[in-house]
Order: sequence, then C-alpha cells, then structure tokens
Amino acid sequence: MEHPFQTSAALSEHFKTFYFGGNWTSVNIKDTLDQVSFAAAMQRIGDCNTIAVLVYHIHYYVLAVTKVLEGGPLDAKDKFSFDLPEIKSEAEWRQFVEEVLAAGQHFTQQLSALPDEQLEQPFAGGQYGTVYRNIAGLIEHSHYHLGQIVLLKKMGGG
Repeated sequence: MEHPFQTSAALSEHFKTFYFGGNWTSVNIKDTLDQVSFAAAMQRIGDCNTIAVLVYHIHYYVLAVTKVLEGGPLDAKDKFSFDLPEIKSEAEWRQFVEEVLAAGQHFTQQLSALPDEQLEQPFAGGQYGTVYRNIAGLIEHSHYHLGQIVLLKKMGGG
C-alpha cells in the first residue's frame, strides 16, 4: 500500500536535517556548533553579530513558532530576537547549545504530528499568513543565519 505524501512530515524532515544533518547543503547546526568554544561563540568580528547571538536568534524564533503550534500566543518581538542572555562560561555555552538542539528535536516531533490540513490555517490569527508559510519561512531564516555562523567560523570566530 502506497502512503500519500504528507507535507507536515516533509517539513519535519527538512527542519530535522537543518539541526542534525543530511540536507543538501551538508551543513547543520549541531555539527557546526560542536567545535565552537565559548570564547569563539562570543568573539565579535567587525560589525557582525557573534555566533552565540545568531544561535540565540534562530532559537528565539523556533521557540516562538513552537509556542503558537502548541496553542499559545505569538508574543515574540523582532526587537528582542537578538537579546542573548548572558553566558559566562564554556559550561553555560554547552548547556545553551544543548537547549537549542533539544528545542529543534521537539519542534521536529511536533511538525511530524501536525495534520496537513492545519498547514492551511492562519498562523497566530493570520497576520503573518498560514502555518505553512511560517514553518517554511522559519526553515529559510534558520539556514540563512547558519550560513552566517559558518562564515564567522571561517573568519576566525570558531
């Protein structure tokens, strides 16, 4: 018996590969951050955001979309999306990375259970389009910032 294509499952897999590998770019957040030390994550290169700030920025929006999909309000604000809480040590940096990866895993599981019909529904009241548009946008946004993180590592920030 052939299984019908499920958009939610495909989005879930796409998001999972961004976090844990297997995508077309061969770049993922877990492997990229595995070798980034606390010092490197906090290093500022020119006017660029630090690696830690970019990771926080990605994480901020993953948590915001997760909350909406779980029935909560969209209370994230762009102006706060770069406000990295203070991280003071290598241990705190590693803990933060683990929290980011756990949130990615949770969101992946949440997406895989999402009925395709829900993708057509308005996201958080419809001001930002459909659920599908916001999930696809989150994936695009995350890849964009992962590219910045990779470049910062190559420039000496990791």
